[in-house]
Order: sequence, then C-alpha cells, then structure tokens
Amino acid sequence: MTVLEGARERRVHTGGIELCVAELGESGRPTVVLVHGYPDSKEVWSEVAPRLAERFHVVLYDVRGHGRSTAPRPLRGGFTLEKLTDDFLAVIDAVSPDRPVHVVGHDWGSVQSWEFVTVRRTEGRIASFTSMSGPSLDHFGHWIDGRLKRPTPRRVGQLLGQGAKSWYVYALHTPVLPELAWRGPLGKRWPRILERVEKVPGGDYPTSSLPRDAAHGAWLYRDNVRARLRRPRPDAHAHAPVQLITPLDDAFLSERLYDDLDRWVPRLTRRTIPAKHWIPRTRPDQLTAWITEFVRTVEDGGPEKVKPTGRYADRFGGQLVLVTGAGSGIGRATAFAFAEAGARVVAVDRDAEAAARTAELSRLIGAPEAWAETVDVSDEQAMEKLADKVAAEYGVVDVLVNNAGIGLGGSFLDTTPEDWRKVLDVNLWGVIHGCRLFGRQMAERGQGGHIVNTASAAAYQPSRALPAYSTSKAAVLMLSECLRAELAGQGIGVSAICPGFVNTNITSTARFAGVDAEEEKRRQKRTARLYGLRNYPPEKVADAILKAVVRNQAVVPVTPEARGARLLSRLAPRALRAIARLEPPL
Repeated sequence: MTVLEGARERRVHTGGIELCVAELGESGRPTVVLVHGYPDSKEVWSEVAPRLAERFHVVLYDVRGHGRSTAPRPLRGGFTLEKLTDDFLAVIDAVSPDRPVHVVGHDWGSVQSWEFVTVRRTEGRIASFTSMSGPSLDHFGHWIDGRLKRPTPRRVGQLLGQGAKSWYVYALHTPVLPELAWRGPLGKRWPRILERVEKVPGGDYPTSSLPRDAAHGAWLYRDNVRARLRRPRPDAHAHAPVQLITPLDDAFLSERLYDDLDRWVPRLTRRTIPAKHWIPRTRPDQLTAWITEFVRTVEDGGPEKVKPTGRYADRFGGQLVLVTGAGSGIGRATAFAFAEAGARVVAVDRDAEAAARTAELSRLIGAPEAWAETVDVSDEQAMEKLADKVAAEYGVVDVLVNNAGIGLGGSFLDTTPEDWRKVLDVNLWGVIHGCRLFGRQMAERGQGGHIVNTASAAAYQPSRALPAYSTSKAAVLMLSECLRAELAGQGIGVSAICPGFVNTNITSTARFAGVDAEEEKRRQKRTARLYGLRNYPPEKVADAILKAVVRNQAVVPVTPEARGARLLSRLAPRALRAIARLEPPL
C-alpha cells in the first residue's frame, strides 16, 4: 500500500523487469525525479514529494527489487550501475521524453544518480542533480587513492574515520548473513531503530516488503562497490549542475568525502544541514526549499545564481530567519548577515519604518525574500498574532533571534517598580514570548531549528549601576540554558549571545532611573560617546550569532571584555564582585 496519496501509477518495462512509477503534480511543469536509497522504497519521499508537487511534476519509482518493482533473476549481477542507469533512462523516457529532468537522490539513490549525471549516454537528459548522503563511487575511489598515495596524519585519520563509518558495507558483502538478518529480527525492528537512533517518524514506514527489499538491495553493494573503488573512472565529471546537501551528523558518511568534489563538478552548490542520515523524512521542509530554489534557478538559466556570497551560505541559504529589534544595531546587522548567507529574513521592530528599511536592504544584499513586521515584543497578544501570521504567510521559522532590548541605568534604590516592569517586559518577557510561540512551532513541526537569545556580559558581571538591566539579562541567560536542555531532544538548539560594549544606538536611547530629563539626556550622550570610542561594531556580534547557530554553541561571550568577565565569573567570582563595588555610579 503506497503512502503517496493521490499519486498516479504506471508500469515501465526495462531489461526484463517491471518498475513501479508514481507521479504527482501537473505533467507540463519541470519534472523532478526522486530516487530512493537502501533499504528504502519510493515511500521514503512521502513528505518531500507532495510539497514539491505544488510547483513541479514529481516522479518517483521503486528501484529494481524494491517496493512494487520486480527483481532481476538471478540477483547476482542484476544490480550493476549500468543496469540501474538503463532503468533510469526507461523511466524518464516514459515520463518526460522531450524535456530534461531534475534528479534528486538520497543514500544509494544518490550513489546511482552520480552515475547518471557522469556517463555520456545521459548527457542532455539531466537538467540538474541534487545529491544527499551518497557519494559517487568513482569520486570515492579517487578520494581513497589520493590519501593512500600521499598519506599525512590528517588524511590517514580521514580514511580511518570513514572506514569505521562504513562498517555496514563490509557486513553487506558477507554471504547469506544480511539476508538472514533482514528476514529475521532486523526487518521487524527496523522502523523502531530509525525512530530511536535517527529520530525518523516510523509510524507510516512501509514494512511489508522491507525484509525482501533489504535482502535484494544487498546486491547494490556487492555488484558495485569493490569493483568501482578498485578501478574508479578517470573521467567521472558531472555534465549538469549539482547541488550537494550534506547532513553534518551522518553516522555513515563523513563530510570530508566531498573535499575534492569541485574537481569533478564545475557547477557545484553546497548546502549543509545539522541532521542525521535520513533527511528526506526528518527535514522535508528544508529539502523542499533547497530543491525548489535550485530547480527554479537552473530552469531560469543560471545555477551560479543559487550561490549566495556571504559566509555560511551553505548552511542558511533558503532558511527562514526572524530577528526582533531588527530596525537598528545588532538586530539590523544580524538580519544583514543572514541575508548575505541567502536566508529569507523577517525583520521585526516596533519602529515600522526602520523594520521596512532593514527588509529592503536585506533583499538588496542577497536575501531571496525579506519582510518587515511591526510589533512590540512585550505585548503578548501582538506577539501571538505575529507568530500566527509568520507561520501562515512565510512558514515555520528555522532560526529565531530574540534580540530586541532596552537599556536602563541607575541604582537599585532609584529604580521604581514601573522602571522594573518596562525593562523586564521587553528584555525578558519579549524573549519568553518569542521562545514560547516560535519555539512551539519549531517543536510541532519536528524538523529542528535554532533559537538565539541576545543576553549580555551583564548577565554574569554584577554592576551597581545596572541592577535592572543586568537582572533581565541574567534571566535571559538562564532561560536559554533551561530551554537548551529541554529542546535538545527535538533537534532545536538554543544559544545565548553575551556582548560587552558594542557601538549601537541602545546607548543613546537608554533610560536612567532617578534623574530628570536634562540629566538623563546628558548621561545618554556621555555613554554614547564612551561606546563610540570603544567602537566595537555590531557586525562582529552578528557574525558571532551565525557562528553560534552553525556550531550550536550554548553561551557565546563576544567582545574581549565579555570573554574576560565570563572567565572571571567561573574562575574568580570574588574578583568580579570586588570590581562591582569599586565601580563608579552613573
């Protein structure tokens, strides 16, 4: 029983076998062919295919010996890359005879698709190729040869690391045992293993044909791996643009395998994603966005347009990033940094004009899409409306940056309850609202994400001049630590960014408790002048934010004084307290 609801099925005959082919979407649109891996069937694409079908003609087929396709007889010699290429050509001749197709492969579907895109007989029939979790056996063979012929400690380490990850390949070459394992307990427990180890939703995993499919699929490895790794083709160059999507936590493949890929692929776009091996099932939204962007760009005549120029473009291209307090300072710099990396940006600020300007400049810098939203983050109902609107119109946020904040100086005894309410409403409750609303959407989607909360070095550095501000930021830091522990199991990272003195306009707008308007203005000017002399740019904080997401860092002091205070807070807290007592009042 297929889980691809509404799919149109047909049978394609080739080389004495019958392939089960499913189609979704309108046939007049560009055709995207999805090729599954091992030990899967075409149903591994059940989350990706319907999403792509909203824009493309989507074709899936069960590889020979899998799902509802028949198996060759005898099995030995029936799964060579040459015969798999015959199958692919038969499918695309049936579904798209007059127009090149866009190929997407995962796992062994990617391995065989590398063959499709590097052999002469498919030239002109493939418009683009998106590869994930499966290298070309030829490229892999050359990768191994290069490290054996020119060994260094690093290269030997890479070989040993990939050798350990490839344990299953050796097991599948063992006679009879893989078939017995799959037809026994392994076949029955496989969906639960995926759920537990890979966090793959297993409730709708097709299990009826799994033992047979996995037993047949062992010949994919036996018929191809050793022969091709021993004698890799010297001319395995891709004749179509390639998009490489690399899961960074793949238990079976090292990202180092693709270090030399530019040698073989002249038109290469790289993407990375913090996920495990089975990303068609765990990250369908992100894959759909990347595949859609790549296919559209190739169809428009220029795969080079897919490549954003900014740092971390491979990581954030096409992702949806929401930044609060984006109208100026660190928020604006952060929105620009994500835009340069090719992310779609939602710039949020209580100043509508400033938010609109940030969105406009983000589009000019490189964001494929950018929107401006006006909201006071301390307003719970307004934030709820914003979260609903963003989800409905733009999608679920991949990265949330809770950056909006206000400054408040003055002694504790001069700080009124109203002063406390204002600073806590924005600096703490604004972060709570963002984490609660957008974090819940991330969790319910089940495809990971990241939350960044802008705290401050004041979170761990006591100050007699900033009791309310420091308290609000300390609460943000602890909230971030608690959330990080709670959401880790759902693939959602949480980072607290702790800058020190950064040259932004928060100094000129900060309030001072216990003084009249004239004195407050004088202190604002003095503080702004001091921060200006320090002149630490917000762009460096923005870069630290992107790096924190990429590395999934917990607490990130940014400026030298913030790093120094963090070190003292852990090693010599009494020294920090002494400094606080000696600190002059504002």
